[in-house]
Amino acid sequence: MSKNNLQASKSSVKAGSNLSFFEKYLTLWVLLCIFAGIVLGRLFPGIAVTLDAMSVFQVSIPIAICLFFMMYPIMVKIDFTQAANAIRTPKPVILTLVVNWLIKPFTMVVIAQFFLGWLFRPLITGTEIIRGSEVALTNSYIAGTILLGIAPCTAMVLMWGYLSYGNQGHTLVMVAVNSLAMLFLYAPLGRWLLAANDLTVPWKTIFLSVLIYVGLPLVAGMYSRYWILKNKGREWFERRFLQYLTPVAIIALLITLVLLFAFKGELIVNNPLHILLIAVPLFIQTNFIFLISYVAALKLNISYEDAAPAALIGASNHFEVAIATAVILFGLNSGAALATVVGVLIEVPVMLMLVEFCKRTATWFPREPEKATLRDPRCISAFK
Repeated sequence: MSKNNLQASKSSVKAGSNLSFFEKYLTLWVLLCIFAGIVLGRLFPGIAVTLDAMSVFQVSIPIAICLFFMMYPIMVKIDFTQAANAIRTPKPVILTLVVNWLIKPFTMVVIAQFFLGWLFRPLITGTEIIRGSEVALTNSYIAGTILLGIAPCTAMVLMWGYLSYGNQGHTLVMVAVNSLAMLFLYAPLGRWLLAANDLTVPWKTIFLSVLIYVGLPLVAGMYSRYWILKNKGREWFERRFLQYLTPVAIIALLITLVLLFAFKGELIVNNPLHILLIAVPLFIQTNFIFLISYVAALKLNISYEDAAPAALIGASNHFEVAIATAVILFGLNSGAALATVVGVLIEVPVMLMLVEFCKRTATWFPREPEKATLRDPRCISAFK
């Protein structure tokens, strides 16, 4: 680390210190929204069923609308020259590819087999019928966790990078590369790890989810940023437009959680003990993969602004693709589908915890705060 970077690091307590009251207690609001979603699904099951049925190739239209409003405020703030610069600094991209495809799927198998296949096996009794064959619930749960482990996050990781004050241009490149890799590697990895020669991969779900969750807000963000900067100027963009846009992404995240758990809350309420047992290996896997990525980024001397999203993209999962695959393979009410839903249940609170950890440990890394996508120009002082 250079002398200037070292001094900059020592003078900054953490990344993004100037948080609003709403942002500071985001984890609390997330937990409240999860609870509200479950209650909503229980009290008004008809509404939840109707909304959940509004889908195209297993991609929920209400969720897609919420995710657009969650992604657009992030996309419009990205300085796309940083995305171009990512090509010249490939270490974070290579790191996330190695972790997502050469490490993460296999650690998920080992951790799931240890906890669900051995340690918790006496507590998970029962079988289920899948395609005419009787399958132990433990095996079905393990299959669901594997489906999560081979589906790297594409959309939500932009939110985690955004909240951790990461380099969103580089994050976007990592998301694009992982989305492309998923098209080629998801099926062979799934067949191998599940030993399922007839694995049906929801290609349309993968294509459509990447297009809607990433492509659409990306195009809208690029065009509107260009138009506003050209016609209104940078000062109006930063001082007026972003001021009103800033809360939109987080509000959309919270509404998304309410909808998700209104749709899937019934599975959670009906299986409390099994939810807890499935959550243990998923929690350990998420933190373990984050730790591997974060330490590797530190050893590679990657700047914090690139290291944080590189570690977070490895830790998170594309749960919608995992859920869709589990439903197609094993059925809506299968143990595998339940395991993928548990992935949603624990991922958001755990990822918020890891985001906070990133911000508090930003001083461990070289700093390049000019790369960060700032949500509010007043927060610039937090990086100095």
